Amino acid sequence: MAAERKKEEDQAPLEAPDLKKEALLVGSSLKKSWQYVLAYFTGQTMRLKARTEKEASEAELKKAKMQVEATDEAERRKNELNKR
Repeated sequence: MAAERKKEEDQAPLEAPDLKKEALLVGSSLKKSWQYVLAYFTGQTMRLKARTEKEASEAELKKAKMQVEATDEAERRKNELNKR
């Protein structure tokens, strides 16, 4: 009987605040993914347009910087949501 009650509690639907939090976390992950894609194509475009090795390396650095910023923003947002 206790095992059945435990099983029912485990299968209970998420509460509304939990659903909202989960949706915001998924949105944050999607935004991070989009920023990674944007950084990749920005870096590739800049690298293809580069005329010197210096410009190409600057393009790679900009791409890496954009990816780090995307990760930092996503982690900050997730931490903010987990505090709620």
